[in-house]
Amino acid sequence: MDKFLIRGGRPLHGDIPIGGAKNSALKLLVAGLLTSERVVLSNVPRIDDIATMRVLLQGHGIVVEDVDDTGHTISVGGDITNTEAPYDIVSKMRASILVLGPLLARAREARVSLPGGCAIGTRPVDMHLKGLEALGAEIRLEAGYINAAAPRGLVGARIVLPFASVGATENLLMAATLADGRTEIVNAAREPEIADLVACLVAMGARIVDDGAGTIVIDGVERLHGAHHAVVSDRIECGTYACAVAIAGGDVRLIGGQTAHLGAVVRVLEEAGVEVSQEGNAMRVRRSGGLHGVDVMTEPYPGFPTDMQAQFMALFSVAEGASMMTETIFENRFMHVPELNRMGARINVHGASAIIRGVPSLSGAPVMATDLRASFSLILAGLAASGETVLNRVYHLDRGYEAVERKLSGVGAVIERVTG
Repeated sequence: MDKFLIRGGRPLHGDIPIGGAKNSALKLLVAGLLTSERVVLSNVPRIDDIATMRVLLQGHGIVVEDVDDTGHTISVGGDITNTEAPYDIVSKMRASILVLGPLLARAREARVSLPGGCAIGTRPVDMHLKGLEALGAEIRLEAGYINAAAPRGLVGARIVLPFASVGATENLLMAATLADGRTEIVNAAREPEIADLVACLVAMGARIVDDGAGTIVIDGVERLHGAHHAVVSDRIECGTYACAVAIAGGDVRLIGGQTAHLGAVVRVLEEAGVEVSQEGNAMRVRRSGGLHGVDVMTEPYPGFPTDMQAQFMALFSVAEGASMMTETIFENRFMHVPELNRMGARINVHGASAIIRGVPSLSGAPVMATDLRASFSLILAGLAASGETVLNRVYHLDRGYEAVERKLSGVGAVIERVTG
């Protein structure tokens, strides 16, 4: 099993390329279920979650092919020959639940295993199911599977989400593109990945108006067609590498990074003492002085993202003063705290909040990744620590970050992947 060896204490300088957004590319691949024609996606990241989604789509009969030898351009499309998404695939990745809406819309039936993914909370799918029922689907839960049918097709409806769920918004949005009549999704998620999905669906012939403030109106069409679409850059990857510069010090350009997509992340970085600016198609991050603690609460976009919580907790562990991190999205997302404390951090968890009291330095230690984002928080701690940090279970990291060791080594970090 692979592990990372990290030796800290070196500032970072140079350029890091930011790839396509994992949380967008996965949904755009699923959108290929909505048409038999070819949808060509460029700027797709080469990560394990994409490989898992390819296998899932191929199981439905969809043809998934590399367009070139880079692995970053993929075409999807074809006839649906199987409407079951089995447990052995769905359990690996929560985003698999998003095949439910498109399968119902196009094939009028679906049998989808309840999802898995990172162990960071229950993350129920109730909003997905209630929204699809509002569109006319008949749904039964049996033996760990969602059995859904819409024998006469889906019908437009007004759906008010009790929470601005990204996954529910995406599932209902895709399903509504082929529904009969108008669908209005109120309190829809507003993440840049939603706008990216809307842009791709419109290119495929969907009729969608997104006001950008939480209301999306979809007028269903009979069929969608093929299209070409470039995946938006990954704001979470961008924010993660910004934290790397912040914790290690230095001056790095994040090529393809967009401050406009990062919402509250840029504000928190600046409050912590980090300089952030947009320079053409790159986000520049600099830190030469000390770090300062900041109180942060995770919120739906454009608030501070839950997917950046672990990385900032590592950053605040070496910041002057105390910080409070309050998690409002997932109830079990502090599993990285014991590992950071093994490296000398002073973090105490009280319910949904963690108090981080900054220390002058961290010490390298053997640590274990528990989920995707927590994995990178331990790399960040290793960049700031004295001695060697050994990060085990990096398969979590490989689900969502491409070529981590190459990107960090390219700007001066000492990090090595070893097998065994």
